[in-house]
This record gives sequence, structure tokens and C-alpha cells, in this order.
Amino acid sequence: ERADDRAWPMPIGEEYAEQLKSNFTDFANVGGREGGAITAACFLGKFTEGLRWAHLDIAGTAFLGGSQKGSTGRPVPLLVDYLLNK
Repeated sequence: ERADDRAWPMPIGEEYAEQLKSNFTDFANVGGREGGAITAACFLGKFTEGLRWAHLDIAGTAFLGGSQKGSTGRPVPLLVDYLLNK
């Protein structure tokens, strides 16, 4: 809240990992429409065994809306706050 960015742990369960099954590869990097941020985290989790990691889903907040061009800079304040207070 200090950085005006809300964050919370996402449930990364097997029901979401099911969406990553593929007929052509070990697993797909795109799941269904449901739980997009969670399936993205499930995908990343396949490469991070034994490591501490975070998935920051910024798709909805990364860019300015409407006729404005550019990015919002989100979640840079959150990352800076995390590093300064670690």
C-alpha cells in the first residue's frame, strides 16, 4: 500500500496447471481464458523449482488508457519499495 500497488499471493493449483497441457510440447505457455494471471504463474513456476520468485501481472495496468500514449510505470514503485525495505 505504501507504493499504491496492491499485491497478494495467487493460488497456484493443479486445476490451473491442467490448462497448460499440450499435444505438441511438454506444456503450453498459454492457458484458457479463466485465471490468465494464475496460469501464467503456473507456467513460470515450471522453471523456478527451489527458487523464490514472483509473477507480477501488469497487463491491465502497464499502459495508459484512451487516447493517451505511453506506460504507467507500474509496478516500478512496488519493486523499489520492496527492495528498499528488504
